[in-house]
Amino acid sequence: MQDGDDGPSVLVEDDEAVRVLTLNRPHRMNALNARMADEFLAAAEAARDESSVRCVVLRGAGQGFFAGGDVADFAAHGDDVGSFAGDLIDRYHPTIEALRAMEKPVLAALHGRVAGAGVSLAMAADLAIAESGTIFSLAYTGIGASPDGGSTYFLPRIVGQRRALEIALLSERFDADQALAWGLINRIVAPEKFDQEVTLFAKRLAAGPTKAYARVKRLIEQSVTNDLPGQLAAERAAFLEGAETRDFREGVKAFTEKRKPDFTGE
Repeated sequence: MQDGDDGPSVLVEDDEAVRVLTLNRPHRMNALNARMADEFLAAAEAARDESSVRCVVLRGAGQGFFAGGDVADFAAHGDDVGSFAGDLIDRYHPTIEALRAMEKPVLAALHGRVAGAGVSLAMAADLAIAESGTIFSLAYTGIGASPDGGSTYFLPRIVGQRRALEIALLSERFDADQALAWGLINRIVAPEKFDQEVTLFAKRLAAGPTKAYARVKRLIEQSVTNDLPGQLAAERAAFLEGAETRDFREGVKAFTEKRKPDFTGE
């Protein structure tokens, strides 16, 4: 292990129905190595599979969210860097797939520096909140590389092809205000209110109709490749599926009784 890697690389904490996964290599700006990749995948899969978890929050320890791959590790592998990088990517990409397959909301809480695969991870989440002062950079071309972690899948879908090419080719830094304007994040929060806002947002999601959220996520994903008739059919099927749930019955009853619904995720 590298100096400072004497604890878990990913911290797992529960706050009622909220599962918080915190990347924990602060001495390396949470840069990815093989150990972190393995621990992150295990934590993501556990969160995906545990029915008691109704919202997942992604965070980074220390001064930044996630700086992507550990470039020092690339340098240390010299002529073998290709095989090393391939192994690291193979360890990390299943985590992106696990997060996208999550049938519950995933919230990225961003602060400090968000670079390389950190941008990919932020886009893989369903929603993202950034602390004011957060700096973003896709960064890959700065070291002569091309993106991984799903960047080239998510980026054009969020910002459009022309803007995606600008962000990916130039690797320029941009701030949270620009990220918000481009649709890469949902909200900006002042540092002194950031933790509180993340907690409130996550608990709001965790208290919602979890299975309805899963259907919404699935429909939005399908809409990219469906034609209109196909999407209408998918919406009908999803609505009828939802009509059989406890949360739908509770939502309708609460509406007629003019009260707040008590969703259980069932």
